[in-house]
Amino acid sequence: MKIIKSIIFLSLITLVLWACSSVPISKKNIENEEPVVIANDSLEYGIIIIDPGFTYFLNAVAQPVGYYTQNYMEARNIAWVTTWNLRAQNPLQYNPNIYENTIDYQPNIDYGYEVNYKLFNYFLFAQQKYRMNLGGGFNNIRIN
Repeated sequence: MKIIKSIIFLSLITLVLWACSSVPISKKNIENEEPVVIANDSLEYGIIIIDPGFTYFLNAVAQPVGYYTQNYMEARNIAWVTTWNLRAQNPLQYNPNIYENTIDYQPNIDYGYEVNYKLFNYFLFAQQKYRMNLGGGFNNIRIN
């Protein structure tokens, strides 16, 4: 009886670990993914993100649209853009291949939900992919 309990227990542990394992991402799919465009046509504002893997992250990992409020994302975007821009302006101290450009994000402009959602998720993606912490007093241990 003890052996049967052990086998069942090990089977359950194996099943749980298998179920929690990450889904493999095909390099072919990442290499062929389209750039993500962050734009607000009424403000004539746009960002194009060509970082491989971001489209997958946005579609499979990120919380769905509507999960966060615009105010929540704006607060994080303001803090993360500030850190990002400081690093982009210091290419000798920070990797210029990651921080290629500064981001012109004005806290007094309403960019709308979609722009804030995609920018917010890009920062989550970049922090995870490049193992960086953009700070801002927010817990970056969790994905989002």
